[in-house]
Parts: sequence; C-alpha cells; structure tokens
Amino acid sequence: MTVRLEKVAKFFGSVRVLHELDLDVKEGEFLVLLGASGSGKTTALRMIAGLETVSSGMITIAGRDVTNVLPKNRDVAMVFQSYALYPHKTVGENIGYPLKVRRLPKSEMEARIKDVADQVQLTPYLERYPRQLSGGQRQRVALARAMVRRPKVFLMDEPLSNLDAKLRGHMRAELKHMQHDLGITTIYVTHDQIEAMTLADRVALLEGGKLQQLDTPANIYNDPANLFVAQFIGSPPMNCVRGTLDGNLFIAGGTKIRVPVMGKVAEAVLGVRPEDCAVTAPEDADMNGNVYAIELIGDHTLVTVKTESDMLTVKAAKDFSAKVGNAVGVRLSKDHLYLFEAEDGVRLR
Repeated sequence: MTVRLEKVAKFFGSVRVLHELDLDVKEGEFLVLLGASGSGKTTALRMIAGLETVSSGMITIAGRDVTNVLPKNRDVAMVFQSYALYPHKTVGENIGYPLKVRRLPKSEMEARIKDVADQVQLTPYLERYPRQLSGGQRQRVALARAMVRRPKVFLMDEPLSNLDAKLRGHMRAELKHMQHDLGITTIYVTHDQIEAMTLADRVALLEGGKLQQLDTPANIYNDPANLFVAQFIGSPPMNCVRGTLDGNLFIAGGTKIRVPVMGKVAEAVLGVRPEDCAVTAPEDADMNGNVYAIELIGDHTLVTVKTESDMLTVKAAKDFSAKVGNAVGVRLSKDHLYLFEAEDGVRLR
C-alpha cells in the first residue's frame, strides 16, 4: 500500500521537530528514514503509526486520510527496538496475540502462527518463553507478531540496534529477503548508514527535522545533494578540503587543483571519497603531506595523510606499507570530485 506525507510538521510546544515533510512511499517499497539522534525520523514514523499527533499536514495510507485516525484503525504493524514481548506468554502466544484480540477462530490462529513461525525460523521455539531466547530470536518473535496481522504497512523503529554486529548482519539479510517475499510496504528508521544502504530501495535522509535528500542508496552515495549528505553517507566519511574556487581552479594553501566546476566562491569545500584517492610519490601528487596513521582493515588499508591544512583518508591496497612520518603525496580522481559552498553546504554543479 502507498503511504503519503504531505507537508507534515510537528511541534512540541514551541519547538519544531519536523519541518514540512513530503514523502511518497510506493507500494511494496522498503523506505529507510535515516538520520542522527534528534533528526526527526522516529517522530515521523510515530506520526504514521498514529502514536503522535500531526501538528499540520496530512498522512494518507492507500489513498485514505488517516491523519486523525486511531492507531488500531490504520492497519499498520510496528516493530520496536525493545521487542516489547509479553514475558509470561510463550513465543506462540506472543505471535498470536494480535489475532486473539481480533477473536479469530482457534484453527485459523494456529495455522497463521505456524505459517509465520516457519517464515522466520521459529517453529522449534513456539513453546518457549522470551527469557529462554537469544536477542536475535526475540527480535524475530517481534517481527512474526507484526507479520501475523498481514498489515498494509510495516513500521520498524531501529529493530536491530540491540543486536551484536554479527547477528545484525544476518538479520539484515533476513529482513531484506522477508520483505521482498511478502511485498509489504515497509518504513524503517535507523541511524546506521550501513543498515540504510543495504536494506533500502530508497533512503530519506533527515537532519534538523528537514529532508536533506530522498533517493536510491547508489544515488545518495554517488550524487549527494549537499555537504551534509556527502559527509553523512560513506565509511570512512568523504574527505573535505577547505579553500577557494577561482574559475575552474580549487585553491587550498599552495595547492591548485583543476575541477569540473566553474565559478568564483570565496569559501568553498572540495570533497573526495577515500576510495577515489591514491597514495603516490610527492612529485606525482595533487596534494602533499606526511603519513599520520595506517590502519589495516582486512581487504584494504586506511592511510591518513596530514597535509598543510587538512587530514586526508586514503583507501590503499591491503599490502600497503609505509612508516608514520614518511613524506607522501595524494592523487585525486578528477572524475569524482565534489564542490560545495562552505557556508550553507550547497552543492556546486
């Protein structure tokens, strides 16, 4: 089902936590609301669920205005970070609780519980209690309880953040596969960019209650709308060098770099991702400096180079070797340079 937010704003007293937000979530889409703490993403999700009132604007689900409709009448299912399971009920009773509330016939309840338990690999645990389960199993119970209702929309608020890194990776794959199979429209909140990039069909990046960019993960990474997006997405983050733009030359200290943008900007920022840089001999470089730190990550080495005015991170080969303090150069890929205005972060194209 489609979900649409039209100019949705939220105030807590005199504090505006969400500016006029426009979102159009397509049927069957996996949309991720991404942002740091306080960006407004959870508030937006809770308004879609009906757990927060809307200060202004309109929310529609499947074309129906639900702005002032009670949560139980919106046909959405929410999965929380804290699992929110009943400790005195078995796994099967937890999963089946929404059906019990609706007073479905016992035979139909049992069939649907078994069906979703199979989908999330919980069949052997139906008689256990939440305290007898691991964190990943509990999260799967919470997902199964949402799935058993067959809602029009799944709403998920950081459901994997309580899990360890290995299990989180496994559950990401499970979630993606499950959502693809079920085809249910899903809106998912996270502060974790890896989660957003791997799960989403599209990502809505929020900051300060404002939508910064809404696009596919690939487009957000390769074509950031502004300096905030460029620095937020990517691990390690994009290198940012401050200087001036004069014609098609970016000037920082004694360095001049020809860039694919024309203009005259007194305070500009040149952005380049670590994988679009290479460590070279000083005479072959765009910028010179000294090795500040070397970190072997496994399949690559991160080399931090301290230049006259900045620190640059470069992704080098895993067998790269150098000593801290060595004089080196950094060459930048001219096809992957980004220019921004320093003051407001506007992308220069």
